[in-house]
Amino acid sequence: MASIQYKHPDYFNVDDLFTDEHKLIRDSIRDWVNRRVKPIIDEACQKHEFPAYLTKELGEIGAFGPYIPEKYGGAGLDQISYGLIMQELERGDSAVRSAASVQSSLVMYPIFKFGSEEQRLKYLPLLASGEKVGAFGLTEPNHGSDPGGMKTKFIDKGDHFLLNGAKMWITNASNADVCVVWAKDEKGVVKGLIVEKGMPGFTAPETHNKWSLRASITGELVFDNVKVPKENLLPGVKGLKGPLMCLNSARYGIAWGVIGAACDCYDAALRYSLERKQFNKPIGGFQLTQKKLAEILTEITKAQLLAWRLGTLRNNDKATPAQISMAKRNNVEMALKIARDSRQILGAMGITGDFPMMRHMMNLESVITYEGTHDIHLLITGMDITGINAFL
Repeated sequence: MASIQYKHPDYFNVDDLFTDEHKLIRDSIRDWVNRRVKPIIDEACQKHEFPAYLTKELGEIGAFGPYIPEKYGGAGLDQISYGLIMQELERGDSAVRSAASVQSSLVMYPIFKFGSEEQRLKYLPLLASGEKVGAFGLTEPNHGSDPGGMKTKFIDKGDHFLLNGAKMWITNASNADVCVVWAKDEKGVVKGLIVEKGMPGFTAPETHNKWSLRASITGELVFDNVKVPKENLLPGVKGLKGPLMCLNSARYGIAWGVIGAACDCYDAALRYSLERKQFNKPIGGFQLTQKKLAEILTEITKAQLLAWRLGTLRNNDKATPAQISMAKRNNVEMALKIARDSRQILGAMGITGDFPMMRHMMNLESVITYEGTHDIHLLITGMDITGINAFL
C-alpha cells in the first residue's frame, strides 16, 4: 500500500525542466517498480536472493542500455531519460538499479563505444532484451582504487589469447553470460576482452554473507588459462581510458539513482510523522521532526538540480569526469545521511522491513564505496581545482 501512496518530492518544480517524454518514461518505470519490485524486495533482501525473473522484465521496460541506438536493441534515449530510469529503479532497491547500471554502462556501453560492428550486432540486442546478463571485470582483490596496478593479463597465442587473473566485487558475476574484462597485454597495455560463460577455465564464485546489497548478486571472476577468441578483443580503445569512460557513465547513473532511495526514505518518514501520535499530536508537529524533514527535503532538492544540470551537460557532451565525480560523491552521501535521519523519525519501527530505511541505508554503504570511493572522488575534485595530483 505504501508504494501505491508514494508521492515524489519536487519542492522546486523540477518537473518543469523535463519534457513530456521524460515524464512518461519516468512514470512508466515508477509504476513498474511499484508493482514488481516494492512488494517483493524486502523478502529478497532477507533471503539474500536476487529476483532473477526481473531481468527479462528490465529488458522489456527498456532499462538496459536506454541510450544505446535502436539499431542495437536500445531505445536511443537521452541522458536525462537514463538518469530518471536509474532514479526510479533505485527507489525500489539499489540492487535493481545496480543490475541495470552494470548492464547498461559497464557492459553495453563499452561494446557499443569500443567494440567492432560485429560485436555490437552479436551482443547488444541480447543484452538489451535481458536474454543475456552482463558483468564488468575491473576491480581485483588487491587493486580497487588503483586499477592501473591490475595483475590480470593475457598473452597472444597465435590463434587466440590466453587470459589469467581474477576480479572481485563483481555485480552479476555468477549469473553473467557476457563479461567485459579489462586486462594487460604482454606490453602492459590495458585492453578489454569479451569473455563468455562456459569458456574452459572461467569460473565465477558468488560472494555470500553480505550485510549490504543483499538482493544483488556479487562475486568473483576467475580466469585460469582461459582461451579467448581474438575477435573478442575490443578494438576501439587502449589503456585505462576505456574502463574509466565506462565508470563515468555508471557514476552518472548513480548520481541520479540514489535520489530515488532518498526520496523513498523521505516519503515514508513524512507519511509516518503525520500518522504517528505522541503526547496527543502527530510527531510531525514537533520542532525536531520538522527540522529533520525540512533538511532532508532541502538536500533532495539540491541533488535533483545537480543531477538535472549534469544530465544537460551530458546530453551536450560537455560533462567532465570531475563534474561526474562531484555529483556521485555528493548525492550518495546525501542519500545515506537521509536514510539515517529518516530512520530516526520512525524510531524503532525504522529498523523493520515494513519500512525501507534500513535496507536503503545498508545498500548505500556499498554505493558510497563502489564506482570510486567517497574519498577518491574528493581527490578527483581536488586535483581538478588545484591541478595537483594527490594520488601520487
